Amino acid sequence: MWHALRALIVGGVALGLAVVAAGRERGPQPDPAAGRAAPTRVIVLGMVHQSHRTSALYSTERVRSVIRQIMPDAVLAEIPPASLADAWSQHRTEGKITRGRAAVFPEYTDALFPIAQEAGFEIVATAAWTPEMNAERSEKLRRWRTERPQEIKESDDAQALATRRIAQLGDPNDPAVIHTDRYDQLVRAGMEPYNRLFNQDIGAGGWDNINRAHMALIHAALDQRSGLGQTVVITFGSWHKYWFLEDLKTRKDIELVDPLPYFQRVPPPPAPTPPALTPPVPLPRPSTAPSLAPAGAYSSPA
Repeated sequence: MWHALRALIVGGVALGLAVVAAGRERGPQPDPAAGRAAPTRVIVLGMVHQSHRTSALYSTERVRSVIRQIMPDAVLAEIPPASLADAWSQHRTEGKITRGRAAVFPEYTDALFPIAQEAGFEIVATAAWTPEMNAERSEKLRRWRTERPQEIKESDDAQALATRRIAQLGDPNDPAVIHTDRYDQLVRAGMEPYNRLFNQDIGAGGWDNINRAHMALIHAALDQRSGLGQTVVITFGSWHKYWFLEDLKTRKDIELVDPLPYFQRVPPPPAPTPPALTPPVPLPRPSTAPSLAPAGAYSSPA
């Protein structure tokens, strides 16, 4: 059944997978004399969305630096196929993206689109979300807070526990925390009740279901590049990362590349030095204040 669903998803967004390119074709081409296809290098970056604008550890500037280091042939982005052409149109004509799904992701508006236009790599829309899916999921979860409160509590508690345990590893927006096996293990555990209790009932927007749909688009994009020896970056929210990595490990034509060395070459800015503390000026003691003699050794002021 899943094979049929995957075919339906891929077929339904065939037009969206027509890649909007920002320039020339890049990357090594296969050598027919070599007798074998070169694997695709795949780097999965977990993104923190709005926190890229507030986190010194994972700022949009650091995202730009890492992308420039990698200089991929393509970036498979968390943008729906139906939104990509409009995002490019806004970026090219207005110099910014203020409408549509891409507009809510600083990693795209402030980093990916400007660099793609400058460097000439491709952005491929691989997010399966639709507004209808999002509305249906939100409405069901809202209703279930009243109708299925114990299940909602179990799901909320597991995600809250995962969040606390991730914070024990360090700053939850630190790429050095996000791009670790332990982070992925904690996210998987945190999402297990939500997935088990609600995936089927939510429908297309359920956790396993939507990740499968994202991956159908990602696999289609990788299939188009198979054997060319290209470098591909995948940029989705960091909690999707464990799901994607487990699924990608089933492919024999790719090489999964650890992203951490790229971040280590671009250290975050040092924390600002706190201002020197000025000793407070002591206040004059009132003449009627009691002395520091033991209690009872003096009379209370009049």
